[in-house]
Amino acid sequence: MIGRRKRLKRRPMPTVTSHHGRVQLEGTAKQALEIGRNRLVVAGAIFALVFAALGARLVDLAILTDGNEPRLAQMTEIEEFKTERAEILDRNGVLLATSLATASLFADPKLVLDPVEAARRLAAVLPGLGEAELLAKLSVDRRFVWLRRNLTPRQKYEVNRLGLPGLYFQREERRVYPHGTLASHVLGYTDVDNRGIAGIEQAFDDVLRVGTGTPLVLSLDIRIQHLLQSELSAAMLEFGAIGASGLVMDAKTGELLALVSLPDFDSNHAGGTSADRRFNRATLGVYEMGSTFKIFTTAMALDSGKVTMSDGYDATDPIRVSRFTIRDFHAKRRWLSVPEIFMYSSNIGAAKMAIDVGTEGQRAFLGGLGLLRPASIELPEVGAPMIPSPWRDINTMTVAFGHGLAVSPVQLASAVATVVNGGISHPSTLLVRPIGSEALGHRAVSEQTSENMRKLLRLVVTDGTGRNAAAPGYMVGGKTGTAEKSTVGGYKQKALISSFVAAFPMNDPRYVVLAVLDEPKGTEQTFGYATGGWVAAPTVSRVISQMAPIVGIEPIDESSPDIQEAMLVDLNPRGTTLASY
Repeated sequence: MIGRRKRLKRRPMPTVTSHHGRVQLEGTAKQALEIGRNRLVVAGAIFALVFAALGARLVDLAILTDGNEPRLAQMTEIEEFKTERAEILDRNGVLLATSLATASLFADPKLVLDPVEAARRLAAVLPGLGEAELLAKLSVDRRFVWLRRNLTPRQKYEVNRLGLPGLYFQREERRVYPHGTLASHVLGYTDVDNRGIAGIEQAFDDVLRVGTGTPLVLSLDIRIQHLLQSELSAAMLEFGAIGASGLVMDAKTGELLALVSLPDFDSNHAGGTSADRRFNRATLGVYEMGSTFKIFTTAMALDSGKVTMSDGYDATDPIRVSRFTIRDFHAKRRWLSVPEIFMYSSNIGAAKMAIDVGTEGQRAFLGGLGLLRPASIELPEVGAPMIPSPWRDINTMTVAFGHGLAVSPVQLASAVATVVNGGISHPSTLLVRPIGSEALGHRAVSEQTSENMRKLLRLVVTDGTGRNAAAPGYMVGGKTGTAEKSTVGGYKQKALISSFVAAFPMNDPRYVVLAVLDEPKGTEQTFGYATGGWVAAPTVSRVISQMAPIVGIEPIDESSPDIQEAMLVDLNPRGTTLASY
């Protein structure tokens, strides 16, 4: 039939029912909805897996693997950082040197896409590195080149932010010295690869690198180190000296509680320090120590049995030997007893005592005190003494008052400790001795000579040239030393090595304190004098007054009858009226 329309088949309408107010689909509609929901779940799961994989890969590239982008490479705080180098402590457990984790930046130039752009951007965040230097490193035909060792955390963060390909971080250590310049000549320092190249760091490099985690404990007391450094710095400034050195030593064990050399340097930044600042004047420098050597001359004479405390010598006129003339600085021009020779620091009397003992006897005695060989201290920077060769009679006389034989300050202090501690020579050391252990040593001076020398050293401070070293309550004894500096052509006039060496308390000496000033200048307060008694003795006095309470030494009544009797010295054993000399 023309015009008959084709009958269209309609889809059945979805059946909708209501149950307790909720609309529910039934039949094919319900089936279609379930299929759609399942597809959404599957699609969502697939997207989640894709994003998880992408996230894992990003973490892998940024943190875990050696991708082409700079790794985060952070020093993980949650992991325990085990250092390659042991810590160094003072005798009380105070930290002197430790190692911190750092990041060092290197590059694989083959993977740097644009060296010019990379150099420009790196130079902006790494001070001290120029674009030209960086460009040269990034353009080399190699797979590895260091850009900067031991970055600060801020620098590491800034480099990471750049997102430059071909850059990487390596976990390393950096040696840190919390006290900066304090004890720098003792501790020394390490190089960029954390190997010791000076001081204790070099001397014990193998021990410190073992990796056991056991710290190295030094004999230093950082409190006394700070005190000595401060006082020597003040004296150096006051008297315009070009340098200074000093130490505090335990007279009974040889342990050094403090050792200072000025000018000093910061161990954290030793690389750019001048050689003069790195030079250890206390152990490497050797000097003619002047009248402090009269301690050894007098002890030698008494110990030999050829001279007694009751003897004396005529010091009326200078001694002339060939072209040499030996005279006294403050001449008394009379006969002097042995105690007076020491108290007034007579060169003439000391020279005559040495001649009575003889050259061989002098060499043997000084050798027994360790003054003819380098000090035994545990540092690589140790100077060898300068010994007369040949050793003639004139040398015997000049060495008697500290000229013609040069030693280091630590050698001098160690020998003085031997003279006052009862006569036992202990090797000087920077390592703490275990409590209760017996210090190694050998007898170099008799007990009787040691007792007499303690009295004479005390006499110098109470009545002689060392009055400025007195520290009331602490029974200081000691000896001044002043010597012209020797040069290739002779002695340098008005360029002095001025020193004072002391021990306290003299009734039972426990510590030796030494202060040395290099080329000090006299002031109005010192009446123009730059001798040891004027410039070094006051420094020793201040050090002793401040350190005694720290080490537990209580002041005593120096005027008590028992103390006075114990330190009594007969200045006029002949019983002759001094005015008649």
